[in-house]
Amino acid sequence: MKIKKGDKVKMLAGKDKGKTGKVLQVVREEKKASVEGLNLLIKHLRPRREGEQGQRIEFPALVNISNLGLICPKCNKVTRVSYKLVKSESGEKKYRQCKKCEETFV
Repeated sequence: MKIKKGDKVKMLAGKDKGKTGKVLQVVREEKKASVEGLNLLIKHLRPRREGEQGQRIEFPALVNISNLGLICPKCNKVTRVSYKLVKSESGEKKYRQCKKCEETFV
């Protein structure tokens, strides 16, 4: 998966196109992610007791990963991701790498 929880991403399509946010959750099976402050939906809750008021709750809905672009932490540009294998004493480790500045990040 090229986008992980905690990554900074930019919305490439949809009603929030051009806005940035932090990934809160990734659902691998559906290839979707939830981004802080983007694709907000409103859920209306009815009052449970008499005299209580109803509520409107805003929450970020899932977005298809193809509509998100990863922002490189070093060059702060939207980039594609490649992978780099680094050999160590415990074996090979796979790191994500920025296609523009070729900086590796976790």
